Amino acid sequence: MDIELKAVLYALGGLGGLGLIFGAGLAVASRVFAVKTDPKYDEVLEVMPGANCGACGFPGCAAYAAAIASGQAAIDLCPPGGAALVKDLSRIMGVEAPETSDRAVATPYCNGGCEAAPVRFIYEGIKDCHAAAALSGGDKGCKYGCVGYGTCVIACPFDAITMDDQNIPVVDDDKCTGCGICVSECPKNIFSLRPISKKVHIRCRSHDRGPVVRKLCTVGCIGCQICVKTCPFDAIYMDNNLAIIDYAKCRNCGLCIAKCPTKTIHGELEGLPKAYIEDGCIGCSMCKEVCPVDAITGELNELHVVDQEKCVSCEICAEKCPPQVIVMK
Repeated sequence: MDIELKAVLYALGGLGGLGLIFGAGLAVASRVFAVKTDPKYDEVLEVMPGANCGACGFPGCAAYAAAIASGQAAIDLCPPGGAALVKDLSRIMGVEAPETSDRAVATPYCNGGCEAAPVRFIYEGIKDCHAAAALSGGDKGCKYGCVGYGTCVIACPFDAITMDDQNIPVVDDDKCTGCGICVSECPKNIFSLRPISKKVHIRCRSHDRGPVVRKLCTVGCIGCQICVKTCPFDAIYMDNNLAIIDYAKCRNCGLCIAKCPTKTIHGELEGLPKAYIEDGCIGCSMCKEVCPVDAITGELNELHVVDQEKCVSCEICAEKCPPQVIVMK
């Protein structure tokens, strides 16, 4: 055999032998020096959504799982996981699942698109909201409005945001997990989280006075306060020329939507349950007295009836009915 070939074979054999020795050593070391993990940590991590969005307050799902397993974090801090995750975690940790509140979803509080809110200049830079906003606050005439370049779409890890034909973001409530990434990414702060059951929104962030708003956006809040006066539940108040909805008080009645002169207030009220008075009505007229839209008729001590065309689904009558015979369906 050629001397050079022998040298090569010896070298390969030596390397192979060293590899076996080192491999065996690493295997032994991995067993001797292995860091034992809490079995609960492995179980918790397995049911995590894997979004690593940071909405829980931890750097990622692994860090949150470790905190739960060690008893240092609550089990209901993960918006993407929702109620299903809380149920799994309560089973794994052997604790009672807390009552889940109305889940939060992101909402863009601006509707001033291309047609409603003209631009001040032609922007030809990077199609990124941060870059556009860095140039004199953006090209949009309204300094509070969405600049419309879709940074929120790119930032959303759940594909829950798209841009409409007016360059205004649209959120798919079914996909949105309420992680809040779009809230922190938007340079104009037009995004906020709101309870998914609350369907009425004032789609404006401008604090300019009415005459200024009219020049900059046809669908902006002009601070007329008609909505404040219209709301029967005191759920709307003014904050520096801008109407704000207190979702804790809002009943989704939609009366403000109909009265808003600039159509700034939007609502997704289709399919909400209506009030029905069933057998057992004692004719006390309590429901009739509290109805904000006069949708209930009936004489004292007689059966009362709800006009379904007028009913705004506020549920006040059902809450006030003494014999509890008013149902929402």
